Amino acid sequence: MRELSIFIDESGVFGPLEPHSPFYIVSLVMHDQSDDITGHLDRIHAALVARGLDADHPIHTGPLVRREHEYRWMGMRERRALFRVLVDFVRRCEVSHESFVFHKRQAADTDQLVSQISRTVSAFIRENLAFFTPWERIVIYYDSGQKELTNVVNSVFSAHLSTVEVRKVVPSEYSLFQAADLCCTLALIHTKIASSGLSASERDFFSTPRDSAERALKKGYLKAMAAKRFGS
Repeated sequence: MRELSIFIDESGVFGPLEPHSPFYIVSLVMHDQSDDITGHLDRIHAALVARGLDADHPIHTGPLVRREHEYRWMGMRERRALFRVLVDFVRRCEVSHESFVFHKRQAADTDQLVSQISRTVSAFIRENLAFFTPWERIVIYYDSGQKELTNVVNSVFSAHLSTVEVRKVVPSEYSLFQAADLCCTLALIHTKIASSGLSASERDFFSTPRDSAERALKKGYLKAMAAKRFGS
């Protein structure tokens, strides 16, 4: 059976526009289940263990950049290396991704934002039916972290595709879900470069002795991720 997996994650929250959260981002990572990624997963698990983490530790890229939660004890070099581990995983795997960025100032309330997300994801599916319809089964993985997006995922994909199954994912069990988290983070950073600018923690994390954070991001991360974008 030809099976497509789609891992979905989000960045941002529903509700009123807040200065610290002006965007809402939805990212999809798509993987043909016939492609074996065991070797790539082994490399991630080995890298985690080498840094004193459990082999199944879920990498959360936002806290990693900001040195929050479980990463507070990690130095800059270790956190950068762990971030790179996840980037290299996406770069080496036969996966594709797509991210949708929504400016919350363009949505008066949660209902309007939900409508925008639904219309955008629907349009993406309709425009790419030649890709989606041949699959015998499409399994969508989302952690049900936000009920509004859960409803969108369940309704929109089922409306357009007859072979869809939606499953609740446990982040620690799927590195491809963590890859969707990475896509959200980099889509947010790319948007911030073009609009509000990077935060102090983002500048510290991505800048190098030779390059500004913006230049280092474009050279070392955004270019690599663009090559894996759906349709590239």
